[in-house]
Amino acid sequence: MNILYAASEALPFASTGGLADVMGSLPKAVKAELGEKSDIRVVIPLYPKIRDQYSEQLELVAETNIRLSWRNQYCGVWKIERDGVIFYFIDNLYYFDRGQLYGCYDDGERFAFFSKCVVELMSIVHFYPDVLHANDWQTALAVIYLKRKYAHLDEYRAVRALFTIHNIDYQGQFDFGILGDVFELPEWDRSVVEYNGVINLLKGAIVCADMVNTVSQTYAREILTEYYSSGLHHILRQADAEGKLTGIVNGIDVNYYNPATDPDIAARFTASDLSGKSVDKADLEDVCGFSHAPDTPIIAMVSRLASHKGFDLVRHVIEEIITTEDVRFVLLGTGDAAFEDFFRDLGARQPGRVCIRLEYNKALSKKFYAGADMFLMPSKSEPCGLSQMIASRYGTVPIVRECGGLADTIRPYNEYEGTGNGFTFTNYNAHDMMNVIRYALRLKKDRTKWDDLVKNVMIVDFSWNVSAKRYIDIYSKLK
Repeated sequence: MNILYAASEALPFASTGGLADVMGSLPKAVKAELGEKSDIRVVIPLYPKIRDQYSEQLELVAETNIRLSWRNQYCGVWKIERDGVIFYFIDNLYYFDRGQLYGCYDDGERFAFFSKCVVELMSIVHFYPDVLHANDWQTALAVIYLKRKYAHLDEYRAVRALFTIHNIDYQGQFDFGILGDVFELPEWDRSVVEYNGVINLLKGAIVCADMVNTVSQTYAREILTEYYSSGLHHILRQADAEGKLTGIVNGIDVNYYNPATDPDIAARFTASDLSGKSVDKADLEDVCGFSHAPDTPIIAMVSRLASHKGFDLVRHVIEEIITTEDVRFVLLGTGDAAFEDFFRDLGARQPGRVCIRLEYNKALSKKFYAGADMFLMPSKSEPCGLSQMIASRYGTVPIVRECGGLADTIRPYNEYEGTGNGFTFTNYNAHDMMNVIRYALRLKKDRTKWDDLVKNVMIVDFSWNVSAKRYIDIYSKLK
């Protein structure tokens, strides 16, 4: 079985969030499951950080030019092989030598070029996969191009397309003025990408793909409703009626996120020997400038600061919680300026109880995961979520709202039966969240019950083993 994954980021090469984790882990897991009878490859852009950090490992495969409408742009193809998976990198300084992965004025053109390169890559390296597995709007045009511009060619005719929606809020919407000029789509393809009067690349990929999936079973059901679909429920309901839509919960790389071997944390520990976790808590207290208080719980958040992550709930009640309870709050992440300003001010006013680090730092995030007692994730919507699984791996008990992948991965703790692996609440309500936090803080005082809960949390299998097999099932059906 031959699979080509296309994405805008992948660990360890480039990352802004969960997509990179998936693209760094899923191909490896599929390769490990299928073994030598498979050829698994991944393609992402060649960002400056990759060029700088991996220059000695990068191997030039080909140099060519790619046409995009009237443009004729340079395309270099580089590769690195890891764990039996070939990673390709599309090189073009004009489009990808930027200070950031996204948020540029010409993102539509940048990722249209990348998507065209993804499809052309097949002929450049003579690798026509059984399945092109594209991810999110940045590679939506790869699916559209494959089906609308290349499918009539003999070598492309058998290539099937799976399109994964990691977050339906990001749809790739653009004005129709660039339909032909930038996206190289003729007027007769207007209906493929048109939705609510604009170009919607996500909609186009959903329509063109042979199968569509999202990253948890609950989210796959949620996005059929108007509340969660960001306007695309009509298109998704049609895909569901055609049998094209499914949900597969993500996994995490349990080797990278492993408290027993992790070099980024102060002390290693396991579910059977938690002694190292107290050392990691003291280390986090040092990082945050706190005094050592082993009996004072620490609630952590590691997240983009965005409203759909539940930060409006946190903003309403966090100061009440930390001033009425014996608890500390730590936050790592960047995002909306209004949230950054609020939490920066909160940290300045509560220096002994609150630590705010407004940065994206993968290594530091592990210290937050390992050193905290509880992990707060009160999302308004959460396609899958990886943070609750990572926190669990480090024995930090999740407190989540029951939505999307959070509902699929975290079961509410029952102190009488000793079951469950976290604390949950249903309504998107700040005081419901606060009540659950207070319940968790009360339970934390019972050392025996808490240690049993931590062990429950740590032994849940969040690896890619099960999910990779479900993806392989889809690939096999498409093939």
